[in-house]
Amino acid sequence: MTVAASEPKTGGGGGLKREMGLMSAINVIISVMIGSGIFVSPTAALRYSGSVGFCLVVWTVCGGISLLGALCFAELGTVVPRSGAEYAYLIEAFKKSHSFWGPLPSFICAWVYVMILRPAEIAVIILTFAEYSILPFRHLLGLEYMAADDLHLLIKLIGILGLGVITYINLSSVKLYVTINNVFGFCKVFACLVVIFGGVYQLAIGNTENLAGGFEGTNTSPGHIALAFYNGLWAYDGWSSVTTITEEIKKPEVNIPRSIMIAVPIITGLYVFMNLAYMTVLSMGEMIASEAVGIDFGDRALGSFSFLIPLGVALATFGCALSIQFGVTRLCYVASQEGQMLEPLSYIHVRRATPAPAVAMQGILALAFILVGNIETLIEFASFLIWFFYGAAVVALLALRRTQPDVHRPYKVPLIVPYITLAVSIFLSIVPVISDPSPKYLFAVAFILSGVLVYTPFVYYKVRPRWINKLTFLIQVLFEVVPSSSKLD
Repeated sequence: MTVAASEPKTGGGGGLKREMGLMSAINVIISVMIGSGIFVSPTAALRYSGSVGFCLVVWTVCGGISLLGALCFAELGTVVPRSGAEYAYLIEAFKKSHSFWGPLPSFICAWVYVMILRPAEIAVIILTFAEYSILPFRHLLGLEYMAADDLHLLIKLIGILGLGVITYINLSSVKLYVTINNVFGFCKVFACLVVIFGGVYQLAIGNTENLAGGFEGTNTSPGHIALAFYNGLWAYDGWSSVTTITEEIKKPEVNIPRSIMIAVPIITGLYVFMNLAYMTVLSMGEMIASEAVGIDFGDRALGSFSFLIPLGVALATFGCALSIQFGVTRLCYVASQEGQMLEPLSYIHVRRATPAPAVAMQGILALAFILVGNIETLIEFASFLIWFFYGAAVVALLALRRTQPDVHRPYKVPLIVPYITLAVSIFLSIVPVISDPSPKYLFAVAFILSGVLVYTPFVYYKVRPRWINKLTFLIQVLFEVVPSSSKLD
């Protein structure tokens, strides 16, 4: 339940510490952007583009568009030096515009991300990690002979274990997270390079027949082109991740723009050349029909080293889940400072300097989604809101340029860039509803309305249940946390 903040129970215990440099910031972006998708199902853009040539163009252009959006967030991250990304920008731009409506967009953003979208994503990603982590050992474990229900249970148990590990890492220390995330970031880039060099070898020995068609068969239908770009842009989601942890980045005014300008082009190059590598071995029909493109590629092109692909998927998904949980707990932290989440979610561990209650809550929510199962539809109905919030953040950027024109901006994007990003945001918010009209989007509206029902009494009117003080005391004792010195009044 969300409540207004109360008076701290003890003195300030410090806040989040700046322990992440440029390389760590780059690896955060890489960890969130590179999940299982590019290894398992990068085929939707190919299906709608209609040709290998146009598909590669789509992947390249989508990377460029994603970079433009990320640069908008780079400016926002230097103007609003707080963690929380879209949430922080919405609260800064609109909080004072109206006592009720001003803070509402930021609350809905936190409500969707914290309560459903991010923990559900973590659950799905960690289950993918569990599935692919055992693939290299399928013969050793005799998975071929295991009943489907038993295999499903094994995957779920490994997923729960993996969730416990990432939650422990994020509870323990930022330095531990940085170290592990850097290792996993380098490993997943290595896995991508394995695919790329496998494709280079195939080209060197003359396997070019699948590429000979070029742009032949390209779909010229505006609807198909729109869906090709829609699916390509979704594969690049995660470019805003570094701005969710602004308060822990050293010299954020320098390292946030730099990390974005380095990481997004790197990922664009990896994505384009991985698709090219897949096309050297698999025909268009085979890629579109494949349940796991990377696995099929590995079986044909890597021989005895094909185990590197499922291993790469496992590494990519573990690092992705780890970083998504790390980021959403910082959103909890900032929203709690603003009185829009339970107050203890902004409390910091007295020795480890981590927002332990926020981390624990995200671990519990993700566990609940794992146990419930069948949550892909839940993510689908909530995911189209992500680009809605990206667009809202761009509106916040334009609003801040008007209301705070004299604020120092270490980095400032050309004015055309926010308008392009806003147009793309509107496009990606509308296309899924038009292309697949479904009652599931009504559930998204219903969840937003439920957020308004929570916001009105507990945030706007600051209704405070009697049991909150006891809960706060219990959390402080259980997690050894105190209010951060940066907590806002």
